[in-house]
Amino acid sequence: MTKYKKKKWIPCCLSLSRLVCTHFYFYVINRSHELEDLSDDEALFEELERDDDDAMAKIREQRIREIQQELERRQVLQDNQHGIYTEIEKEKEFMDTTVKEKYMVGHFYHKDFRRCKIMDSHLEQLAEKFPDTRFVKISVENAPFLVEKLQVRVLPCVMGWVDGFIKTKLVGFDELGNTDDFSTNMLQVQLVNAGVIRKKEQTTIQQKKSIFQKVDSDDEDYDD
Repeated sequence: MTKYKKKKWIPCCLSLSRLVCTHFYFYVINRSHELEDLSDDEALFEELERDDDDAMAKIREQRIREIQQELERRQVLQDNQHGIYTEIEKEKEFMDTTVKEKYMVGHFYHKDFRRCKIMDSHLEQLAEKFPDTRFVKISVENAPFLVEKLQVRVLPCVMGWVDGFIKTKLVGFDELGNTDDFSTNMLQVQLVNAGVIRKKEQTTIQQKKSIFQKVDSDDEDYDD
């Protein structure tokens, strides 16, 4: 009679235990790698955020410097009576100003002329809007030489200079719709087209300056 032999279960249990342990080991290893990868991603995001903060800080600093420079430039212009519409009483000072200023608009007026007062109101607005250009006026009674030399016959008469050279001459309201109700923008367009008002200073070649001289030989004939 064959004797019954008990199976040895212990090795199987040990094998299962080893298998479980092995799976658990690899699970822990994989999980560690995932956590490590997650940590690296977070570090990367933090670094990118720091880079963004540094870039924004540089942009802000640059913008602040630009604003400060613009404020300083405007203060210099204001100190030299730019940004406001002023009256010059002496003919010699008016002539010197046309040569000294890069951009200048001058209004020849008479205190008793209604249309001259209308022109004053528009030039006051443009003076504030375009501080790079000097806006002035002079009474024809105080400028007999210029009135004769520049042949000022009809008032108001607005002239524009760039580097001391005449660029435009507006006689009365003829080029402004010939109406008292013309807009400031219409006057602005005339002066912009002539190049006597600009928002930003532009570098040009310096030339010998004369308030009576025109830049090009084919410029508009100012004789009335």
